[in-house]
Amino acid sequence: MIELLAPTHWKDYELIDCGDFEKLERFGNVVLIRPEPQAVWGKQLSTAEWQRLHHIKFKGRSATSGDWVKKTPNIPDRWHIEYKNPEASIKFRLALTSFKHVGIFPEQAVNWDYITACLKKFKMPEPKVLNLFAYTGGASLIARAAGADTTHVDSIKQVVTWANENQELSGLSNIRWVVEDALKFVKRELKRGKKYNGIILDPPAYGHGPNGEKWKLEDNIQEMMREVIQLLDPDEHFLILNTYSLGFSSVIIENLIRITHPQVQNLETGELYLQATAGSKLPLGVFGKFCKLAD
Repeated sequence: MIELLAPTHWKDYELIDCGDFEKLERFGNVVLIRPEPQAVWGKQLSTAEWQRLHHIKFKGRSATSGDWVKKTPNIPDRWHIEYKNPEASIKFRLALTSFKHVGIFPEQAVNWDYITACLKKFKMPEPKVLNLFAYTGGASLIARAAGADTTHVDSIKQVVTWANENQELSGLSNIRWVVEDALKFVKRELKRGKKYNGIILDPPAYGHGPNGEKWKLEDNIQEMMREVIQLLDPDEHFLILNTYSLGFSSVIIENLIRITHPQVQNLETGELYLQATAGSKLPLGVFGKFCKLAD
C-alpha cells in the first residue's frame, strides 16, 4: 500500500509556506527562506508576508553553494531545537552551512517515530541498530534514546563530529561513530557475522566515501540492499529505506525491497511530505519500511 506521511510531533519546526522554488520554514524561533526545487507551484502567502516573517534568507552563488543574508546582525549562526515523540526526546544543533542545509531534514521525523514504535515492541532488551548515510544523526539519536545499541556510519568526518555534538546535547552516550564508506562497512560487518535488529538507510543521489569511493543511487542501491538484508536479525528486525531523488518513485523502492528480500513482512511504501501551514504539501522523498516481531 502506498502512503503519504507527514510529521505530527514537531513543535520546534513548521513549514509556513512553499512555492516559486522556495520554502519558508521556522526552526525554533528562527524563520528561514531556502531554495526548494520541488516547489514548482505558486506561493500562497504574499511576498510582503514572506519578507515580514523571515529572519534569514539563503542566496545561491552557484548550483551547490551560497550565502545567508540576515535581516539583523544579532541573529545567531547556531541555535538548538528539540524533537519529542511519545517514546523519546532528542536535541539538535542547527547551523547555517554554505550549501543551504542547517543540519536536519524535518520530514525524517516520520521515520524516527517508526523506529521508536518498532523498538518498543521488540522483546530483545537492547536491540542493535545500524544507521547508514547517517548525516547529523537524527535516526541514531532517536534509536539510542529508545534504548538501542546504535552504530552511526557516515563518510564525512565533520558531519559525524556534528552528530556527536547532538548526542551530547541530547544527554545521550555510547553511540558508535564510524567514518567510512557505507557499502564497505556493510560488507565488512557481513564478514564478521554481525546482525542488526534495525537498519536505516537514507542514501544520497550522489556521494563520495572518505577514500574517494563513488556512490550513485541507481547504480549502487541494489547491491547495498542485497548486502543489508543479510545483516538483519532473522527473528526481530525493522528496515527503513528512504531516498530523495527526483527519479525515484515508491514503486521502485517496493520492487527493490521485494526482490532483495522475498520473505519481507509488513512492507509499507510511500512518499514523505511536509504540510505547510498555508496549505500546500511539499513532497520530500519516498520510503519503504518493514518491521518483523519475534514470535
